[in-house]
Amino acid sequence: MSRHYSADLVVHEDMLRGGMGWSFIVKRGHALRLTAQYAGANASVLMFNADQLLDRYNMPDTLKCQHTFMLTRGHICYSDMGHALMSVIGDSTGWIDTVGGVSNRALVTAKHGTGDYQEKRNEWIRNGRDLLLVELGKHGLNRRDLVANLNVFSKVSIDADGNMQFHPDHAQAGDYVDLRADMNVLVVLATVPHPLDPQPAYAPVDVKAEVWACGLPAEDDVCRLSRAENARGLANTARCFCQH
Repeated sequence: MSRHYSADLVVHEDMLRGGMGWSFIVKRGHALRLTAQYAGANASVLMFNADQLLDRYNMPDTLKCQHTFMLTRGHICYSDMGHALMSVIGDSTGWIDTVGGVSNRALVTAKHGTGDYQEKRNEWIRNGRDLLLVELGKHGLNRRDLVANLNVFSKVSIDADGNMQFHPDHAQAGDYVDLRADMNVLVVLATVPHPLDPQPAYAPVDVKAEVWACGLPAEDDVCRLSRAENARGLANTARCFCQH
């Protein structure tokens, strides 16, 4: 039975400092709530089937089968094998970026210069790609596993000429996104600025991560009812757990 978020359902909580990597296995029937602590937050997110790591988030299939360019409440993040990895069951921002990618060392150095830990201590300058690689390595994954990511709290639209347009401060302090795990999901993320963010200063924003017991999708689940493809995707995923 599906539930709405409440503090008494939270089973784990971490405060993720701006500019850090994080990974966690969210078990089926639980959801990950990410909450922006200040305006301008961004979390670059990867997702993997924790029971079969070769099965991971597939951006083209996710967008194609739901006829969309962005994600928000009612959408599902699909894997390479057509499984529903995580469903967006809550989103106060109304737009999750799917195409902007993640920052890398060359981009961040060109924009913000250099500054290592020895020089700047906890204020040292980091990039999303390297942070994700560190977290991936903890789970036996590497550069080959850097697939297209989501950017939670960020909005990138396309203008009439096909140019990508970043929307500064799309998310405000207190905005949140709830991602329900429809399988056991390894979530890997980095709390770093979006690669298209024009902010001249390196100022990554803190994000709170909460894992809460949301239950399994009910028959009236918003993601199940949003399109016929999603009903089939959730049914396909439930088959993996029918003998548990």
